[in-house]
Amino acid sequence: MEETNYLFSWLDYIVFGLMLGISVIIGIYFAMCGKSQNSADEYLKGGKTMKVLPIAVSLIASQIATSTLLAVPSDVYRFGANYLWLGVATLFMCFLGYHIFLPVFFKLQITSVFEYLHLRFNKTVRIVASFFNLLGMFIYCPIVIYIPSLAFAQVTQGNPLVIACVSCAICIFYTTIGGFRAVVWTDTLQFIIMALSFFLLFCIGISAIDGFEVLWNTSIEGHRLDIFDFSFDPTLRDSFGAIMIGGTFYWLTITCIDPVCVQKFLSVPTLSDVKKVIVIYAFGVASIHVLSALTGLLMYAKYWNCDPFSAKKIFNSDQLVPYFVMDVAGNIPGYSGVFMAGVFSAGLSTLSASLNTMSAIIYQDFVSLFISKNISQARVTTILKTIVVVTGTIATVLVFALKNINGIFPIYTGIYAATLGPTLGLFLLGVLVPLANSKGALYGSLTGSIFILFVFIQNQRHQSDAYLGQFLKPISTDGCNVSLTNNATKIEIPGDLPFFLYRISFWFNTFMGTMVTVVVGIIISWFTKHDKIPVSRDLLSPLIHSFIKDVPKEKDVNCALKLLQS
Repeated sequence: MEETNYLFSWLDYIVFGLMLGISVIIGIYFAMCGKSQNSADEYLKGGKTMKVLPIAVSLIASQIATSTLLAVPSDVYRFGANYLWLGVATLFMCFLGYHIFLPVFFKLQITSVFEYLHLRFNKTVRIVASFFNLLGMFIYCPIVIYIPSLAFAQVTQGNPLVIACVSCAICIFYTTIGGFRAVVWTDTLQFIIMALSFFLLFCIGISAIDGFEVLWNTSIEGHRLDIFDFSFDPTLRDSFGAIMIGGTFYWLTITCIDPVCVQKFLSVPTLSDVKKVIVIYAFGVASIHVLSALTGLLMYAKYWNCDPFSAKKIFNSDQLVPYFVMDVAGNIPGYSGVFMAGVFSAGLSTLSASLNTMSAIIYQDFVSLFISKNISQARVTTILKTIVVVTGTIATVLVFALKNINGIFPIYTGIYAATLGPTLGLFLLGVLVPLANSKGALYGSLTGSIFILFVFIQNQRHQSDAYLGQFLKPISTDGCNVSLTNNATKIEIPGDLPFFLYRISFWFNTFMGTMVTVVVGIIISWFTKHDKIPVSRDLLSPLIHSFIKDVPKEKDVNCALKLLQS
């Protein structure tokens, strides 16, 4: 196989530039010609008049990060297609989320999802949860823009830092001036580009390997489609149980608890609209999961007898998809620009949604505590825009740190694992466990965070390449045009395996953090005095209303909301 070294043509630059240019135009339009943004509700939630379809599409775009489009296909190529089960887990998760969380949040009409924790528990729980969420988002934002910048730099011979900074500046600009509506409509545009680019890639790839039947048969022979082994062994990297259980808890958190998503769910007028949004979202995200997995199988069908890693064509997994694109479609005029626009769209949509949501969290959970309650809405909007600029600037500066720090992904994964599960545990305690109190919530979440962080650190220490090698599927270099050592044999597993807890699949991190938080929270709450008895029905999931006694009118959530605002 000859090395591919295609560079951007003038047509590719035009296609890519159009995507960025239209995004800026959308921001300018909503800043100058759209509805007035002189209120926090209009700037952060579009005045609650948003339509179902653009909100659903925007949700999909903001949750499908660059890692899904670049890392998942490579992961499937190396470890097999059990990831396909995540499509089923996503449907199940959306069903649970709609019935457990969204009716509560919609009735409260909160700006920041962490306001719920203040109503249900106290200010301390709210601030702690909000702080850890912001920490994760500050680490995540530079990553989602730096990854596509690296890929873009490979095909343009540009400086990835310069590319990332320019992209961040454009994103900050249209997010700041256009507000929530600009975020939603740029997300919609970027999702169309993203979906189109990867659908075209799949079609071109299928043609390059002579049809879907070749993909299917090659994947079966290469053990990439051993997906009907319904094992629940938690030590297997991608077992059926790990993906169905861990995937459900992970996506439940980032869909129904994540402030980016909740903000968008609450921007439509009625709860029936929320239901329509989550149905479209569920099938859209599930379809992206399936397409990403099939792209991984497609790459295996292309390189089954000449692995690019072993052939030294690429040196890390993030390069596999761009390498495949240039190999099968690099000579198609304009397609490289379409593909890179799709990859950047995933990063920009996530970044813009994150900046808009971070401004809401920082204002509602921190800034508003130190300013007058009588401040004008126009002044609030100015503060929100300022926060977008500041947070975007910080994210841009953090991009420079990625160049010099090795292992940023393990660091991010560890922090995310230490916050994601405990955050879900906090909200489950709130909506499903009436006896849970603020002490149980606070110490339960801290215990869950410490536990998962400890497990993650030990996992990284003990799971060596030799241990992880047992999960790699067979590869071959027999078809390469150069003399190479055949790497089809799996790496020998070391004799002394790590402790069971340190071998549990990363898929279970969110699940374990959630369970530890809930169990510890219930135990502590049981032995301590409850600070809010009885709990308003409006703060509890409708699923448990039939199991609780009626709540006096003075405990109605409207009173709590007025108290929170005072």
